[in-house]
Order: sequence, then C-alpha cells, then structure tokens
Amino acid sequence: MKNKWLMPHPATMFMLLTMAVVFLSWIFDIYGLKVTLPQTGEDIRVQSLLSPEGIRWWLRNAIKNFTGFAPLGMVIVAMFGLGVAQHSGFIDVCIRIGVGNRQEKKKIILLVITLGLLSNVIGDGGYIILLPIAAMLFQWVGLNPLAGIVTAYVSVACGYSANVILSTVDPLLAHTTQEAALTLPNYQGNTEPLCNYFFMSASTVVVAAVIYWVTMRYLLPTMGKYEGDIKVEAYRPLSRKERRALVISIIVACAYVALILWLTFSSYGILRGVNGGLMHSPFIAGILFLLSLGAGITGMAYGFSSGRYRTDNDVIEGLAQPMKLLGVYFVIAFFAAQMFACFEYSHLDKCLAIMGAELLSSFEPSPLMALVLFILFTATIDLIIVSATAKWSFMAFIFVPMFIQMGVSPDVTQCAFRIGDSASNAITPFLFYMPLVLTYMRQYDRQLTYASLLKYTWRYSLSILAAWTLFFVVWYLLKLPMGM
Repeated sequence: MKNKWLMPHPATMFMLLTMAVVFLSWIFDIYGLKVTLPQTGEDIRVQSLLSPEGIRWWLRNAIKNFTGFAPLGMVIVAMFGLGVAQHSGFIDVCIRIGVGNRQEKKKIILLVITLGLLSNVIGDGGYIILLPIAAMLFQWVGLNPLAGIVTAYVSVACGYSANVILSTVDPLLAHTTQEAALTLPNYQGNTEPLCNYFFMSASTVVVAAVIYWVTMRYLLPTMGKYEGDIKVEAYRPLSRKERRALVISIIVACAYVALILWLTFSSYGILRGVNGGLMHSPFIAGILFLLSLGAGITGMAYGFSSGRYRTDNDVIEGLAQPMKLLGVYFVIAFFAAQMFACFEYSHLDKCLAIMGAELLSSFEPSPLMALVLFILFTATIDLIIVSATAKWSFMAFIFVPMFIQMGVSPDVTQCAFRIGDSASNAITPFLFYMPLVLTYMRQYDRQLTYASLLKYTWRYSLSILAAWTLFFVVWYLLKLPMGM
C-alpha cells in the first residue's frame, strides 16, 4: 500500500510539534497572553520555553518527562501478558477455534467495534490490548490487518463515552458537574454518575452503526488487500494435544477470574477501596495489570500443557518478544512525551481553551443551538486537550452555570460535552496513545505516518460527530431523560 501523503517519521513529527509549541510559547509570552481559571479565579499566563527558566525546566525534566509519560508503563506491563499469550500459541488457537475456517467478515468487524466501544470500562486498555488482536482477526478472515487496527482504534477513541456499562470516567465528570452547578447560589439539584446512562447506552448503537457503515463503505475499499510481509498461517484443525491444552488454560483462566472476583466482591474484599466502593479502589487502579497478569498466566498454562514451553527460559522469551516492537515505540514516545510536557508547561492548552470558551459563552442563541455549538466547540478543543477530565475541570465552571441560567440542566450540558469530547479523539495528534497506534500500524507497513492514519480516520470523526449530534438533538426535542 503506497503512501501518497508526504509526512515525516512519527518521531520526527512529534519533535516538530514540540518546536512549534516552543515557538508559540515564546510569541504569546512576549504579548503577555493570560486567562483566569473560572473555578479558582487564578490568573494563568503563557510561559515561554525559551526563557532562562523554561530552558532550565526542560533540562531538569527531560528524562522525567519520558519516564513519567502516562501510557509508557501501562503499555509495557500490558505487553508482557500479551506477549506470553501470543508466544505460547494461546491467542492463535483461540482464533482458530473461534473463527475456524469461516470467512465471516461482517461478524468479525461487528465484534471488533463492539469490543472497542465497551473497552472504556477498563479505562485506556482498549488502545493497548484490542488493536493488535483486531489486526490478527481481520487478517485471519482475509481482511487488511491495518483496517482492523483503524476500526478498533476509532471504536475505542470516538466511542469513549458510549457504553452500556458505567465506566470509570462517569463519576469523575459527574462530581465536577455538581461542583460547577453549586457555584450558583440557588441551585438545589444533584448530579449522579448515572445521569447520562440512558442516552449513552442508546448512543452505543448509533456510534456502532456509523463505524460499521464507514468501515464497509470507505475503509475496506480504500485500503484494499494487504500485501505486506506478515502472513497468516493456513487454517488447520486443532490437534488433540492443543484441545487438551486449551481446556487446561481455560480452567486456569476461570480460576484466576474467580479469585479476582472473590478478592473484590467478597467480605474479604482487599481489592475494594477503603470505603468499600470500587471507585479509586485497587481493582480499578490495577485493572490493566490484572488483565495482563491473567493473560500471562493463561498463556503459560497453555504453553506448558501443549509442550510449547518446557522451562522458564521459554516464558522469559515470551515476555521479551513484544520488546522488539516496543523499541520503535520507545523512540516515538520519547519525543511525544517531550511535546506533551512542553505543551502543559507553557499553559498554551488552558489559555486557548478558556479564551474560546469565554468567546462562545458571549453569544446568546437558543438553548438547543447553544448546545450544538457547545458540542462543536468541545470537539475542536479536544484536538489540543484530549483528556476529558482535564477539559471538564475548567470548562464545567464556565458552561454549566451558563446553561442552567438558560434553563438547561447540568446532566444535559455534561452529555453534550461528552459527545464533542469523544468524536474527534481519532484525529488529534495530541492523543497520548497516538505513538502506540502508529507503532502498531508501522509493524505492517513501515511507510505509514500520522497523515496516513488521518486519511483513514477523518471520515469516522466527522460522521460520528454529525450522527451523534443529530441523535442528541432528537433526544432533547423529545424531552427524554438523559439518565437516572
């Protein structure tokens, strides 16, 4: 697949973005750009990265920026478990018995989309775990594995808020929404974590339908057939030894899941929080590690029972296998980490977002038109500030009181925010997991860059934003409850 979009290597792209942030921080610092945080009244001014203090900050923190890069540790830990599961042959045998020799392409596409939409239950784990598995599933049924990565990626990124299960971000957003609403003296309402549950559950079907349509209509025809070096093995029935090993590994996996559930929900409950709940509990905080550990243990059980593993050296080889892929990821992540850290230090993100929010709040359209404009504004700001909680921590204090005075309840405002916050995730270069996505894709095609990914994802973002916004407008006009 030839890449006609001329772009540098992803690592070079992040380095150039860092240089752009440095330059903009210098310009805006000269002009004294500053804003006021609505929740605290604190003045925030752009800090130049070319000032003596900015240069000293970078020299002191360059290594820390990399080692403290949020996805880095999560990716490495998750890869350990996935590496053993794949190296032992467990993932391969699961695909062979699950898919078999059937070319059920539509079912595989729907499965990947569904898993991507539901993955926000485990936070950002979908970016790490689902994308390589989706590539293998797509290639197994004769589809382009790069299409599997893109489909899984947009499902995780653009559908981040749509779920039929309460995710970790729901209570965090609801808490901020309630605090922002209480800044109005006469407000008496209460915003709960399930305040958007009805709408977001129904949105799962809408977002899934849009992703499936774009995949079938545009992505698969555009990508065509994969002609790279990575080939899938021809189907062969499971041998007696493989079936026995699969049964043993499944029994081990079930025992592991039962143990985790007992440690979480029993009276013993050491994986619950100090208050007995799941929020901020060891179970939620360590969910990715628990999944990786479970995958590793299951892979070991399969490897030893099938004869693939004989000593601990074989297990270590499985643990080390993903590090070959992560070598490229480390290079990209280093430059990405510097860019994210410089952007945060300069305060450019907050200044631009708050200035835009204040400009939007100065208009006086009808409530519904204001909500639609708010969705579009959030989708735009999401291109530079991807974290939902980071954006909402200051945007809520501007827009929640404003919409309350227009007669719009806080749960509706929060719902509109979550639409815009999710739809444009797939096209921003500032997504924390963008280096990993590009690394996965370059495993199949070394010529792929961010521009290549953007070429495939922009239709998803625009289609989801348009369909989801229209669905929100219909829901609002019908006066249906957003949640409990």
